[in-house]
Amino acid sequence: MPRVTLTFDNGPTPGVTERVLEELDRRGLKATFFVIGRKLRAPGAAAAMRQAQAAGHWIGNHTLTHSVPFGEQPTAEFAAEEIDDTEALIGDCARAERLFRPYGREGRVGPHLFSRAAVSHLLAKRYETVLWNAVPGDWRDPDGWLDVCLAQVAAQPWSVVVLHDIANGCLPRLSALLDRLTENGTEIVQEFPNEIILMRNGILTNLTDSLVSGGIEGLCSLPNSA
Repeated sequence: MPRVTLTFDNGPTPGVTERVLEELDRRGLKATFFVIGRKLRAPGAAAAMRQAQAAGHWIGNHTLTHSVPFGEQPTAEFAAEEIDDTEALIGDCARAERLFRPYGREGRVGPHLFSRAAVSHLLAKRYETVLWNAVPGDWRDPDGWLDVCLAQVAAQPWSVVVLHDIANGCLPRLSALLDRLTENGTEIVQEFPNEIILMRNGILTNLTDSLVSGGIEGLCSLPNSA
């Protein structure tokens, strides 16, 4: 049976996030919302995040500005601001195992995702750093993304799907996706497969040179992290 973990990036968006929650809650499904820090400053956005957390969904950190990948702005100051300022805005909605997802620029995977400074900061703060393996492109193809998503799910045993709770995101076809996944016998879970977790509790797990500008040589897991 294929598995799917649903994630929603780039919100919260008042008027959209709440409707995404309705679709999920109607089916008893749990997901993760990776929020952008600056968006939490908009009226109603923090309330939408709290609504998601209260319903049992996980809240993750998706940078403060979602503007420049760490690998293209490799200073320690930039990494700390993008990560810490967002976590402060998330506040007590964060999990004990704090979640982080980097900005990939349209879901691309490569050395632009992380700088060495960002990796060191995430390790020091003991984040669970999560990637993805299915990006159907809901924001750029409002009609075709559904079929792309179903094909991606069918092609692998466990898909971590990136959707977006934004104005031009997945909402119009979300109900159809959830119905199709159910009809296909797909198990929808909240957990993440180990292979897309790059760091956890101060330990480097699946992070490779291909994801870090400057590579990972010399970057070490924290002592006493076993």
